[in-house]
Amino acid sequence: MERSAHKDTFARDNLPPLEQWPELLLDGNPDVAYPARLNCAVELVDVHVNEGRGDRVALRWREGDNKKTMTYKELMVLTNQIAQVLIDDMKLVPGNRVLLRGPNNPMMAASWLAVVKAGLVVVPTMPLLRASELKPIVEKAEITAVLCDKRLGDEVEHCLDSNHPAYCPQLKEVRYFCDDSADSLESLVKTKSETYVACDTAVDDVCLIAFTSGTTGKPKGCMHFHRDVLAMCDTFSKHTLRTHADDIITGTPPLAFTFGLGGMLCFPLRVGGSTVLIEKLTPEELLKTVDDFGVTMTFTAPTFYRQMAPLVGRFSLATLKKTVSAGEALPDATRQLWKEASGIEMIDGIGGTEMIHVFVSSPPEEVRRGAIGRVVPGYVAQVVDDDFKPLPPGEVGRLAVKGPTGCRYLNDERQMKFVQNGWNLPGDTFKMDDDGYFFYQARNDDMIISAGYNIAGPEVEDALLAHEAVAECGVIGQPDPDRGNIVKAFIVLKPGFEANDAMVKTLQDHVKNQIAPYKYPRAIEFVKTLPRTETGKLQRFVLRQKEQGQKG
Repeated sequence: MERSAHKDTFARDNLPPLEQWPELLLDGNPDVAYPARLNCAVELVDVHVNEGRGDRVALRWREGDNKKTMTYKELMVLTNQIAQVLIDDMKLVPGNRVLLRGPNNPMMAASWLAVVKAGLVVVPTMPLLRASELKPIVEKAEITAVLCDKRLGDEVEHCLDSNHPAYCPQLKEVRYFCDDSADSLESLVKTKSETYVACDTAVDDVCLIAFTSGTTGKPKGCMHFHRDVLAMCDTFSKHTLRTHADDIITGTPPLAFTFGLGGMLCFPLRVGGSTVLIEKLTPEELLKTVDDFGVTMTFTAPTFYRQMAPLVGRFSLATLKKTVSAGEALPDATRQLWKEASGIEMIDGIGGTEMIHVFVSSPPEEVRRGAIGRVVPGYVAQVVDDDFKPLPPGEVGRLAVKGPTGCRYLNDERQMKFVQNGWNLPGDTFKMDDDGYFFYQARNDDMIISAGYNIAGPEVEDALLAHEAVAECGVIGQPDPDRGNIVKAFIVLKPGFEANDAMVKTLQDHVKNQIAPYKYPRAIEFVKTLPRTETGKLQRFVLRQKEQGQKG
């Protein structure tokens, strides 16, 4: 590893031992041939200014009914000033971790870049996390400082309150933005110079600890280098999305989620394009934002595309060229519904916080129905059995992947489960065809074994979603004394359809006609809503817990 710029060596000290790292495919790939010293925030912002592109628009947003913009030059100045607040006022030193909290707005984006520019380690957190959920993150990453949108300040204040159960005694410094008080980040910024010399970080200095939302147990901190932030731009964004300087991008994923960090900030900035940051979006408002700002590319979860499809006819969408789906499996029914409504072939992808971003995807003209895609250039993948033997095309097994990025958990014994034999194991079940297309089956724990048959929950969901009555659905295995498990579906019906025994039979018969009859849901429960994460991902584990609770 290169000589670190960190005076606080916590991050490098808590990387997994080298023998537990995945093999990194860096040699011989010009896309990721970076110099030994670089600061990714400088590469994303300052380089454009230094090369004469400072007047290009970097950030766009709404203030009331008005559209606002910030150029690359203005963004460089703002990040320079925030970096000085971090170092001069908050007395932080390179390597210190900074908890970052905020919705998708310009100060959140600028703060992320400034933390990295100053040689600190950014730990972004989902806006909806409560103090009890922040506490294990603060403790695990030994965080002393926080930058937070004032409107999200209550949960941080609980962490500072010695009488609160979520008290974090290690927290010393907090600065709020979107705040007009005398000691706010905005007020301090006004006192700072427009120029700043960025920290001379190593290409493999940690700059980001992204905590997984996690479905069970303690959150896992995924440690990423300056190199990794650029690598996600120079692989998936460059080759599959083909992002360019004229792109205007928007979407729903939070910047705290690496899907959002890439799509909503790093991908457009890497090429001199711009991003539209909107704090809260409904399906209708996302479509309106496309028209209002001339958006060319959107990022959101499959559920949002499904909800937007019937609204498309009310908007022009003349500028929209590419729509990107990730975060959860994209049902083919949703892909076809969106394509029929918009005329746009979806770009699907599978990635993960551990890998920083997407590693399997295909551009629109190479889409194969039912497949997520092929490996993104720079990555390799295979489907393996439980003994790690590669399986032939068509056989179902575990996905194993490696590339220029990979899993490095912060001081966590689960490293050895995710990384084996130099490969990353994201926990997904796949099959691959003869042409290298990967077909998602389920999360490893979403495979339902019923009477000896392996049934992928998402496949049953896809079949159900093809019925006109079904708005949303989630499928799990329900323990059964005769079959081991049976398929159970939780279904949200569209308005105008009745939840009754006749509908149960209708949907069961529909599934039998769509896929192998043994896969049909023997139990159906109609619900008003389904549990989802802040990023829109279906939480099947919550459905499983609910089912266990009912049986207990």
